Amino acid sequence: MDLRRLRTFVAIAELGTVSRAALRLHISQPALSRRIKDLEQEFGLRLFDRVGRRVMLTAIGEQLLEDCRTVLGQVDSLGARVDLLRRGGSGVLRVAAPPQTIESVLSRFLPRYTQRFPDVRVRLTEALGHEQLVLLEHGEVHLGIRHDQGSDRRFESRALSTDEVLAACAPSLQLGGAGMIDIGSLVRYPLLLLDSGYSVRKMFDAACRLAEIEPKILVESRAPHTLLALAEDGHGVAIIPSILTTNRYNLRIVRVAHRNRPLRERLIVQWDKRRPIPSYAQSFCE
Repeated sequence: MDLRRLRTFVAIAELGTVSRAALRLHISQPALSRRIKDLEQEFGLRLFDRVGRRVMLTAIGEQLLEDCRTVLGQVDSLGARVDLLRRGGSGVLRVAAPPQTIESVLSRFLPRYTQRFPDVRVRLTEALGHEQLVLLEHGEVHLGIRHDQGSDRRFESRALSTDEVLAACAPSLQLGGAGMIDIGSLVRYPLLLLDSGYSVRKMFDAACRLAEIEPKILVESRAPHTLLALAEDGHGVAIIPSILTTNRYNLRIVRVAHRNRPLRERLIVQWDKRRPIPSYAQSFCE
């Protein structure tokens, strides 16, 4: 079916004369008349009757008009959709990130991103660092946000901010001085730790080994806010990443250091370099 014939049919039906339709479509009247004749032959139906200088839809033509408008509207929508995809302004962006990153960073960032890319749907997957690598490899997500734990030739990455290890406790507990506590001084406190899948836990464990200390672990949890609630109630000292939002709790928070050097790691956003990512994913990283 020739879409030009359908557009000609709709234009004549809406304007009522062949001459006006020819002006709208920027074609000659004889060419326009041929299109309608060809369409009637294709359908095997009479679509117009002539009444003086005007043309009137037949009863069958009236029934087909709305169907033709629907078809043309869908074709126009498809064209706009294809154009958006070609320009990289439309699609689905799948991002994996730890829960604290989703809550504390992406929850504030996504509204700004959506304003710039209203036709991109962002789908978030909660996943820790090692879990993200599997998702990236299998193509289940485009991007992963995690701590930088060394180069991996399979992935490209872009550096983000730095995440530090913090100690949080009830305000009544005089923890550290000058906003910092050495990891060796934490050995006397019951500790509330994230489970071993979290990068901040890996950093903390590595620093404990360097300092040759054995921490007293009261609780291990996959939920950061469980640790904050326990710390606020005085059950121990929570070891948390600085990226985590803590303003809902009444806590004393200090940085954790080893030999006067704060424990910190760079955050990165990364993707599998074997799989090209859409331009709106590049913009997300930037």
